[in-house]
Amino acid sequence: MTDRIASIRKAVVDGKHAEIETMVQEAIDDKTDLDALINEALIGAMDIVGKKFAANEIFVPEMIASAVTMKKGLALIKPLLTGKGPQSKGVILIGTVKGDIHDIGKNLVTMMLEGAGFSVHDLGVDLSVEKLISKVEKIKPDILALSALLSTTMPEMGKVIKALENRGLRDSVKVMVGGAPVDSEFADKIGADGYAKDAGEAVQLAKEFLHLN
Repeated sequence: MTDRIASIRKAVVDGKHAEIETMVQEAIDDKTDLDALINEALIGAMDIVGKKFAANEIFVPEMIASAVTMKKGLALIKPLLTGKGPQSKGVILIGTVKGDIHDIGKNLVTMMLEGAGFSVHDLGVDLSVEKLISKVEKIKPDILALSALLSTTMPEMGKVIKALENRGLRDSVKVMVGGAPVDSEFADKIGADGYAKDAGEAVQLAKEFLHLN
């Protein structure tokens, strides 16, 4: 790994969002390999951030700062890539279920999944079963991630999984669930494929689903 790649990776880990664009632009100007910039510097950094978060070495503010830094760097590189851009590790649909408008946790999970190299479609909040199913049919994601912060909206997750079964879509998509009132017991009860208690676990679970570990 070159010193420049290592420096950019450290800048992302440290959340140096005010400096990252200059560093990445200098690397681009010096003809640094773009794949290395993406995979070794930016995504590599977010792998480190995820592990630090899981080990309680950093907390949500630091993780957000790193994610913002990574996205600033990636934004400079994307227009220079030929074809469809960096190879996605997988496609993920994420959203908050009907009756629930909370999105802070969902947004953090989205940033971390993007930072890990997944292509993430954030569908927003207060999503009906029908809308979620129609998006699954249209986009054909590898993973559907469902969030709820209110205990009263948790049953919507089970309705979505049942609708996937009724449409013959259940075997084509992995379902992960999360949110403050959700736990692994509930995930098992409704037939989800897994539960993540935070953004770091969501990334690890997505990797396990797609055999990327």
